[in-house]
Amino acid sequence: GVEVGPQPQGVARADVLDKMRKIVKHGLDFVQLFNEGKEFPPCTIEVFKIMEKVDYPRNKNGEIIAIIHPKLQDQDWQPLKNGDPQFLTLDGEVIPYQGDCTVYPTFINEAAYYEKKQAFVKTEKIKLSAKHLRLSVS
Repeated sequence: GVEVGPQPQGVARADVLDKMRKIVKHGLDFVQLFNEGKEFPPCTIEVFKIMEKVDYPRNKNGEIIAIIHPKLQDQDWQPLKNGDPQFLTLDGEVIPYQGDCTVYPTFINEAAYYEKKQAFVKTEKIKLSAKHLRLSVS
């Protein structure tokens, strides 16, 4: 599957559809070249690996008591470091990120995830390496 976004639920955006078409075309081009016997050299790529889902701060009744801090809003895939603003209480208190490593939040404040108790997802940036790749014909 390919997920391209973000975009609001029930909305069809031309720019997102164009990105999806390009990604699918690249995937199909790769399959065709691989099937034709093209050799792909070794490579390394940076990816984001999901670490955990982060819920909104809640009171004892399970009610949300803080919102995403304005400096975190719309900063998907950007580094979040120890001490950076993470949430803002309704009283104006900043709740900073407290972690031992830099993380890269994504799906920040997505409406579709409120019911899943997810304010954002913490990811870590890692490198994946692949050996050369070529179809071996027997």
